[in-house]
Amino acid sequence: MHENTLSGEGCREIQDFDHIHAVFSAAQGERPDRTVEYARPAATDPAPDSTQLYLSEIGYKPLLTAEQEVEYARAAVRGNEDCRNRMVEGNLRLVVRIATRYRWRGLSFLDVIEEGNLGLMHAVEKFDPERGFRFSTYSTWWIRHYIERGLMYQARMIRLPVHIAKELNVVKRAERDLMAVTCREPTVEEVAERTGRSPARVKWIMALNAGVYSIDAPISKEIDAPPLLQMLPEPTAPEPGNCHGREQLRERMSAWLRELPPRQRDVLLRRYGLEGHDVDTLERVGREVGLTRERTRQVQLEALRTLKRIVARDGLAVDVLQEYV
Repeated sequence: MHENTLSGEGCREIQDFDHIHAVFSAAQGERPDRTVEYARPAATDPAPDSTQLYLSEIGYKPLLTAEQEVEYARAAVRGNEDCRNRMVEGNLRLVVRIATRYRWRGLSFLDVIEEGNLGLMHAVEKFDPERGFRFSTYSTWWIRHYIERGLMYQARMIRLPVHIAKELNVVKRAERDLMAVTCREPTVEEVAERTGRSPARVKWIMALNAGVYSIDAPISKEIDAPPLLQMLPEPTAPEPGNCHGREQLRERMSAWLRELPPRQRDVLLRRYGLEGHDVDTLERVGREVGLTRERTRQVQLEALRTLKRIVARDGLAVDVLQEYV
């Protein structure tokens, strides 16, 4: 049904998580008590990856203990900005881990992280340490909410209404869950049964998930890549195979016409504009060949009957004549 497969998105997510974990572990092992300072890259160095730099930087931020969470949260409630910032910095890695589940859904990884960070900051503002919950448990909901909202509003060239986008997320989540259980692409009926919707509704919702592409966008990242518009076929242009077929039919039509008596052939050529002649009326054709209008019509009918017999003799349907007569 769609591209999310166990060997695709699922494996990439596992690889990303392992890579992020390795970056965090390396950062903590090297300088756990310091904020990393970056030197300006040399001219010969490759361009630094912004995602890698961000992951390395937040890897040096120390995690908070449960006691520190309560202490900083209480101070944040009283308006202490430093404690509020410490809570945000201590949970940036949580945002990254949650953001890995939302890759390849229309936003870059850093954009997804940014939306999650907004949710984290909102969670810090709303968190009540006196209720006895860990901040990570509370903030996870807000982080996911902001990421999903960001995907709804920014991941599409044509934005869907919020209620439709939420319904699409429900259907896609059910599709992924079924794929994880059955190891195959689920059918529309299976997704409909799992979500409690009709198959027609599921099919309509999934149709809204189709991608939108700009015809002016390049087809690749190469500098001289042509735009998509240049690669699209002209709707009114004939297919190459059809052109070859028409040329062959035109040659056979000329051969068939040569088998007709001269008068019949002359009437058909002038009447239907064949072989360079203009389409003409029965009256004018009659004057040119020296016949009355009625006699010209009779000759035309005789010529058509003869031509159809010739076509049938060659094993073809008489429908091939419709393009000409």
